[in-house]
Amino acid sequence: MALSDLLYPDNPKRKKELIQLHQELLDCMSTNFHATNELVGVLNEHLGCTITPIEMRESSTVKENCEIIIQVMSEIQHQVQKIDNDMKEKLEPVLYQKLYDIKEPELEKIAIAQRVFSIIFGEATSTAAMVAIKLLGSNHLTLSVSKLIGLLAQIGASVLGGVSITIIGLGLEMILHAVLGAVERNQLLTAVRSYEKHLAEFKAASEKYQHAIHEVTSLVRQQIQ
Repeated sequence: MALSDLLYPDNPKRKKELIQLHQELLDCMSTNFHATNELVGVLNEHLGCTITPIEMRESSTVKENCEIIIQVMSEIQHQVQKIDNDMKEKLEPVLYQKLYDIKEPELEKIAIAQRVFSIIFGEATSTAAMVAIKLLGSNHLTLSVSKLIGLLAQIGASVLGGVSITIIGLGLEMILHAVLGAVERNQLLTAVRSYEKHLAEFKAASEKYQHAIHEVTSLVRQQIQ
């Protein structure tokens, strides 16, 4: 038994907690990668975007994987802004305002968007217009993307960011060394609490993000059926 474990009897328990929290973080990140790729697929197929799908890199750190997903989420934000700019440029002010009027019938909004896409692309499906309207009108998606980008940046910049995502298979001591670095083992409780805080915020934001994406992708599936 390590001396620190003798001095601090709760350390073995905290070590296990730290490893479990790390695995939960990786699982949550993996789900976000999958959800993001679903949205990327919809944007590429129906709105003519060319966003490259992403995957977690097992040889990279948490920070590097955070940066991968931040980059594509920022690109999604850019594409949504581009759609808005196109609508604003091609439509008369009255019609543009209708797109954001919650009292305006959804079918009317889709018809307006389809008209704009027909000008831009030469032709446009109702599915493309529906996706555009959903993206433009979804404060839920906009806010969840912004929130998640901020949290990913925080995680990447924290002590968690330097840990490899494959470290779970490398053994307890290597995980602890990577997570804690020069931190004294008597500060394990502080490390665990910090991890818990980051993870709780990240999981909550991730659930909202994934739900917002599901709202878009489920509409597309219903339309195709």
